[in-house]
Amino acid sequence: MRFQSPQLGAMGVTFTIMRAGQVASLIAAIGMCANFISNIATAEHNPPAELVGTLTVAVTSVIYVAITYILYYDNMLPLLLTAILDSLLLIASIVVAALLGKPLSSLNCSILSTESALAANPSVMSSGGLPFAGTVITQTLPYPSFVALDQATCYEIKTVWGLSIALCVLFGFSGLVCVGLWHRIRREAAAAEPKDIEFEG
Repeated sequence: MRFQSPQLGAMGVTFTIMRAGQVASLIAAIGMCANFISNIATAEHNPPAELVGTLTVAVTSVIYVAITYILYYDNMLPLLLTAILDSLLLIASIVVAALLGKPLSSLNCSILSTESALAANPSVMSSGGLPFAGTVITQTLPYPSFVALDQATCYEIKTVWGLSIALCVLFGFSGLVCVGLWHRIRREAAAAEPKDIEFEG
C-alpha cells in the first residue's frame, strides 16, 4: 500500500514532526561524535568502538530519514516497509543508548577537571594518566576512560546519550504513525471501491 496524500490530518503532521525531530537529533549527534573522533585521532589514538558505532548508526539513519521523507512528500512512501525499518532503527537506537549510557549513569561530570585532558596532554593515555585505575593502556582509548577525561567531554557525551534516548522515542512513534497511516489509507481505499448494484427483475 503506497502513501496517497501528504495531507492526512493529524497523523501526517505528526509524521513530519517526528522526521524533523529525528533529523535535528541525528545531525547534533553526528557533529559531536565526529568532533570526539577527530580529537582522539589528533591525540594519535583510535576512537572507542562505541563512538564509531554511534556515528555509523547516526549517518545511516539521517540518510534513511531524508530519503523516506522525500518519498512521503512525493506520495511514494511504502508505509509498512517504512514502519518495519523505523522499528529496526528503534532497536539500533536502544542498543546505542545502552552502550553509551553504561558508564554514564553513575558518572558525576561536575567532579571532573575543567581542563581538556586531550588538548592539554595528547599523550595522556600513554603516560598512564587515565581517570580509571587499573585500565589497560592500549592504542585504542577505552570508552569508560574517555567519558571521564574532563567535564566538557562528560557533558557532551551525556548529551549524545540523551539524543539517543530521544531517537528511541521518535523512531518508535514514527513507526506507529506509519502503521496508522497505512490502515487509514486501506480503509479509505476500501470505502472508495465501487459496490455491486443489484437490480430487481
